[in-house]
Amino acid sequence: MGWTDERVADLKKLWLDGLSASQIAKQLGGVTRNAVIGKVHRLGLSGRAAPSQPSRPAFRAARPRPTQAPSAPRRIDPAPRPVVAAQPTPPAPRPAVLDLPGTATVLTLGAHMCKWPIGDPSSDEFSFCGRRSDEGHPYCVEHSRVAYQPAQKKNGGKELARSLRRYI
Repeated sequence: MGWTDERVADLKKLWLDGLSASQIAKQLGGVTRNAVIGKVHRLGLSGRAAPSQPSRPAFRAARPRPTQAPSAPRRIDPAPRPVVAAQPTPPAPRPAVLDLPGTATVLTLGAHMCKWPIGDPSSDEFSFCGRRSDEGHPYCVEHSRVAYQPAQKKNGGKELARSLRRYI
């Protein structure tokens, strides 16, 4: 359907009323949103009376309701209490169990720690080995032996002859 003078006048009126291009396309019928946008640009219409409002309300997550009834307001003491400086606590000693496999979690896993998974990833007991790994290797010595098996040599000639006999 083409742009008649009447449809162009309707387009201008709806555009200046603040309707969106998709809303105008629905009201005019027979044109797409992109056709409306193209015509608006060709006509040089720029100003709008008001920004367009979405036709449906935006989704907002409900605020969590308090589970308890509100208590009585707390009484505020007019006299300030003296502030006692907190005594610094010495850092906890590192546990000596880091040599045992399964002591590292995702949060405690470091760069030079073995990343061998232990247990089911969907369980709460899932962990990583956590022992010291060599430079450039993701696993400790023990788990590297399991992960990197040497390639086994096959007797190529006999295997090939035996497999070809099936088809001959």
